[in-house]
Amino acid sequence: MLNRLEQALGKEAAMTLAEHLPPVGWADVATKRDIESLEARLESQEARLEARLESLEARIEARLDRELRDLSLRLMVAFVTTMAAFAGILLTGIRLFVT
Repeated sequence: MLNRLEQALGKEAAMTLAEHLPPVGWADVATKRDIESLEARLESQEARLEARLESLEARIEARLDRELRDLSLRLMVAFVTTMAAFAGILLTGIRLFVT
């Protein structure tokens, strides 16, 4: 086959063309159908991965919301307790100072 290519195209062009042929049999070359099948599988995997990421994102957001509410409540209780303690100390100081 290479000899016929050399006769038809010349040695240099025939060698260039031969270099671009697959190094193995044509059975190992992917067909359009193979590529389309692979594309469909990749799209399916991408959709599943995207769904999993969305689920993970929703769980993280829900947990973050719970933790922030819990932290806000704890801080509010701590502030109220601190203010009550400060008010008690202030009233005690005023009573001691006045008497």
